[in-house]
Amino acid sequence: MNSPTSRPTSVSRPRISRFNIVEIAVFIALLVAGSTFQGYEQQIMTKLVLLSILAISFDLCWGYSGIMAFGQALFFGSAGYAAALLSTFAHTGNLFVVLLLGGLVGLTGSFLVAWFLLLGRRKTEIIFVSLGTLTASYIAERLVGGWQLIGAANGISVPDPLRIGSYELYPGPVFFYFSIFVLACVYCLVRFLVRSQFGLVLSGMRQNEERLAFFGYRVQVYKAIVFCLAGLIAGMAGCLFAFHESYIGPTNIGFVQSTYAALYALFGGPGTLLGPILGVFVIEGVGFAISDVELLRGIWPAIMGVLMVVVVVYRPKGIIGFLVSDRDRRGSFFAGDAEMNLPASGPSSPTAPDREGGRNVASPR
Repeated sequence: MNSPTSRPTSVSRPRISRFNIVEIAVFIALLVAGSTFQGYEQQIMTKLVLLSILAISFDLCWGYSGIMAFGQALFFGSAGYAAALLSTFAHTGNLFVVLLLGGLVGLTGSFLVAWFLLLGRRKTEIIFVSLGTLTASYIAERLVGGWQLIGAANGISVPDPLRIGSYELYPGPVFFYFSIFVLACVYCLVRFLVRSQFGLVLSGMRQNEERLAFFGYRVQVYKAIVFCLAGLIAGMAGCLFAFHESYIGPTNIGFVQSTYAALYALFGGPGTLLGPILGVFVIEGVGFAISDVELLRGIWPAIMGVLMVVVVVYRPKGIIGFLVSDRDRRGSFFAGDAEMNLPASGPSSPTAPDREGGRNVASPR
């Protein structure tokens, strides 16, 4: 029996934020676009969806973890080459085998890079990681560009279509909707991860790496885990990209593609997952529109470069910052860089006071 002074506890219901509405609207717009565009335009849309998965893999590294990975195309392109070789020599395009192969190639490649760049004894600086990943991507591009077995500078074609059982998945409406499905699965998985307790550690790692290490967290290990997960995602996108385009070439593994992956996220809004998707469609869409204009055909790359520089410099939150507030787009874990709440872990005390005096920084809100 409740005492006279007791009050009924209220159950808080999840609030649908403006960012959630924008998320739903974007994916509905993609589904509608599948029935609106046909033929070549629909194939371009499918290509952009697959590039969006690549952009999300970069955003997971930089936007949420503070790892400036300028070599995401290394895992994207190497998985695409592996899928092409599988189709050429094994004559198989089984979807599950292809996705497994692409994920393993991306995971293995990212682990090897992380072993050299992130798992050292000393703290890795941003410039060291960014130049290291960029160099690895450039070296890979030069290697495949001179390797005759995989077509050298001409690249390699993918002779077989992607198969789901006995159904052949050619570029078209079914491939488009399947790509949307894969994008939605990757998006939901990463979104769940960054809003979990693990995501809270990523937030602390991005905001104050030294303070996080003080509480006993092995920051380099967390960085390697996130980096490998991003490589796995990029690898899965790369193998699907190769089968959709029926081709993979040195440009898909080099530093140019890696730079575009970074620009997609920075232009759309880093640390949001949705921003990179918007960045892909805006940058590539405007690029296609400008390149079709006769007067601008020769200078459209310069126009795109100026546009991206203006947005990145004067609008650091990206174009998604025009649609939602900072708290809506980043959530309570990422609401501010001034304070950092971390789950208890490691050898340090979970109740250690912060510099402000007395407040427990170990328990999340």
